[in-house]
Amino acid sequence: MSEIILTITGVDHVELYGEQNSKLNLIKKAFPDVKITSRGDSLKLFGEKKDTQKAKSKVEQLVKILRKEEKLTIENVKSVLNGNLAYELSEEAESPGGGSKTNANVIVHGRNKRPIKARTRNQKKMVTLSESNDIVFAIGPAGTGKTYTAVALAVRALKAKMVRKIILTRPAVEAGESLGFLPGDLKDKIDPYLRPLYDSLDDMLTADKLDHFIQNRIIEVAPLAFMRGRTLDNAFIILDEAQNCTSTQIKMFLTRLGPSAKCIITGDLSQIDLPRHQKSGLYKALDILSDLEGIARLNLTAEDVVRHKLVKSIITRYDQDAKAWKEKQDREREDSEQRRDNTDNN
Repeated sequence: MSEIILTITGVDHVELYGEQNSKLNLIKKAFPDVKITSRGDSLKLFGEKKDTQKAKSKVEQLVKILRKEEKLTIENVKSVLNGNLAYELSEEAESPGGGSKTNANVIVHGRNKRPIKARTRNQKKMVTLSESNDIVFAIGPAGTGKTYTAVALAVRALKAKMVRKIILTRPAVEAGESLGFLPGDLKDKIDPYLRPLYDSLDDMLTADKLDHFIQNRIIEVAPLAFMRGRTLDNAFIILDEAQNCTSTQIKMFLTRLGPSAKCIITGDLSQIDLPRHQKSGLYKALDILSDLEGIARLNLTAEDVVRHKLVKSIITRYDQDAKAWKEKQDREREDSEQRRDNTDNN
């Protein structure tokens, strides 16, 4: 059995649950095997894990609609509960001629109200998967926007008060250089590994607000080792560069998640910086976890690259070279086995 406690703040509870709990009763009717009780800012869900996770996802969608539209109709509730995805949240963005227009690709508005958008098909899919799953594996080469999109989703969740904090983490693995030779104390040595996460946040939050969030631990950016022993709940958590985690590290990270946590794990299996004798734990995690309910996997490709136009061509060439090398290795192995068989027969 599973118990999930959702903390719902920043919305009118009467508008969410309805007069005399009319909307809440619709939710209860849709999930007869889940005991749903509300008290103050808390909504408790108790039942089988798969049922409570589904109910949690539906409630979060309803809260999201209410935050954006400032109202929640019975039709909205029925539409969400019936799985009708035709209803989409509107996002306001400045149009070139003034006024506003609806843009479903906008994830959040960043500094100077600049819209942060999902720019490719798979980035849009990443947004959708994150909304309907608690854990998403986003796998793809450099420049596909997987980390940037994940950070945008986390900032959106924080701004909408769907979570109380953001936790961004990476393994501090040396990419051909040694931490010991970097100047400064431990923080100075580690910060360069976390710089890409800070860069994404800089695009989405003003310097004052970002500093306030970090000082008050509403946003945490820390090496993966700092997660050990913690319970990470009511938070949006991003594990970046997961290809450089061992299997033990990924298991440690995943078992930190609390019942109200959201998580995106990003990785590039073509850029593993672990020592040769260590295998990336991301392979095993993808192999044994991807088919679990509430966990989704997304593969981004060179077509999703949003950096310099040459990056896409560079990735394609490296992929072609890796494929040719593998084919050569396979041929050499087959030839070796054939020669061995011929020797045995003689």
